[in-house]
Amino acid sequence: MISSSGSSFYLLCCLVVLLILPFSSLSSDPDSLQDFCVANLNSSISVNGFPCKPDAEVTSHDFFFNGLIKEGNTTNVFGSKVTTGNVLAFPGLNTLGISMNRVDFAPGGLNPPHSHPRATESGVVIEGKLLVGFISTNNVFYSKVLTAGQMFVIPKGLVHFQLNVGEGKAHAIAAFNSQLPGAEVVPLNLFASTPAIPNGVLTKAFQVEDDVINAIKSKFGS
Repeated sequence: MISSSGSSFYLLCCLVVLLILPFSSLSSDPDSLQDFCVANLNSSISVNGFPCKPDAEVTSHDFFFNGLIKEGNTTNVFGSKVTTGNVLAFPGLNTLGISMNRVDFAPGGLNPPHSHPRATESGVVIEGKLLVGFISTNNVFYSKVLTAGQMFVIPKGLVHFQLNVGEGKAHAIAAFNSQLPGAEVVPLNLFASTPAIPNGVLTKAFQVEDDVINAIKSKFGS
């Protein structure tokens, strides 16, 4: 038999746990415990993030990155190019919970439907006119056409896209609350995975015949 004092203590413990649990999900990456931790990308150690370079080896160069200056090559099937500014390209971001991408679009170019499993995305159109849209878990489609200077946000993990609906080129800058947000690109995941998803799965999922799936796979070299 549990005493009333024991019941009160148990209830208090449960309340404390319920109050603490939400705080672990407020940010995508854990908070840093030091001023910085420039990633040692050559380390053989596997951790959630990268080991730090020794402070004696850190220089000013580690905290600056010019990789988003250059326009990306959009000569591809989608007519778009994502240039990443994550921890793999910019080791100074390690443990800081942030990163940025540049996305360039040819006329009519599409950043195809994709999701970021580890981050919320916010972005701003720098040039051109983009249709930006995402789909909620309730299967509701939200979208708007944006022009230079306008901003968007994509909730974490939701499938989204950007389509150039202007007459010329376009580009946008996107920011993430993760040093390595990841990207699940829907058409590539489904039709160009290694090893390939069995046709029987795809024909049933899309309610089409084998030749349709094979035709789509051929577009991605699969």
